[in-house]
Amino acid sequence: MRTLIILIAAVLVGNGAMAQIKDPVKWTATSVKKGDSYLVILSATLPKPWHIYSQHTGKGGPLPTTIKFAQTPLLTFTGAVKEVGKLKEEYDSNFDTKVKYYGEKVDFVQTVKVKGNIKTNVNVTVEYMTCDDSQCLPPTKKTFNVSL
Repeated sequence: MRTLIILIAAVLVGNGAMAQIKDPVKWTATSVKKGDSYLVILSATLPKPWHIYSQHTGKGGPLPTTIKFAQTPLLTFTGAVKEVGKLKEEYDSNFDTKVKYYGEKVDFVQTVKVKGNIKTNVNVTVEYMTCDDSQCLPPTKKTFNVSL
């Protein structure tokens, strides 16, 4: 009887583990003061062979990475979100188009000005898609609260 209970428990735990969606991307969100502004830096680190797509990948291809900052009257966003990393571009037969992506590490950087000399936070949501050589994972959203 005890063996049967252990077997059933092992099967249930195994099924629960298989139901979890893996996400190989590890994110960090920080800010760095630069003059009268802040740089909000979202860093994605991926193990080989996983990669994440650029904000500007090909048409009809994978979901591009999108970054949305919560609007607040205390903050002014200067320019577009910049990508800092080793950009790769190649034809992907799965999507039948050229795609732009980053492997291993990429930083998404946004310049933010705070009105007045106050401390505040900014909420930012990242939606992205990751693939390796044989599979793509469903799009994922992560939200961060970054201190300024």
